[in-house]
Amino acid sequence: MAPGAEAFCGEVRAAFAGVAERLGLDGPGETGPDRHLAVATYIGPAVTYKIVLGLWQGDVEIHACRRTALTECKVGVEGLALAAGVISRRGEVSFGARTLRQLRRSLTGQVRYVELVHPLLSGDPDSALALMRAAGAREWQRPAVS
Repeated sequence: MAPGAEAFCGEVRAAFAGVAERLGLDGPGETGPDRHLAVATYIGPAVTYKIVLGLWQGDVEIHACRRTALTECKVGVEGLALAAGVISRRGEVSFGARTLRQLRRSLTGQVRYVELVHPLLSGDPDSALALMRAAGAREWQRPAVS
């Protein structure tokens, strides 16, 4: 089992401390843990990052999320970094979070990917969505508002 949600939120704050300020991100917003997940969120003007801890699986992953007028898109930052060409192969960072040490190492590597891809995601919306789609993003239609 992974570290508890309280430890997770503190480690996320520590990993994002300087990065959030440099990139203009607000957070962390914290979702109370359910039986399986704990989530922290950093929100910028164009992109939101969701840091998800699988409490049973013992893994952590950062997702980039972007909304358009019609759709929502979500993809892991490792896939984005690969699609953007800022890394050469998968597996250069860890996703393990069964111990605090693993969690810290995983967050440090994935936050570095956030720093690398953020300029590409926060700029031109069409280019950002094209990159996200190239990285295998999940995309769905937003509900119509009457």
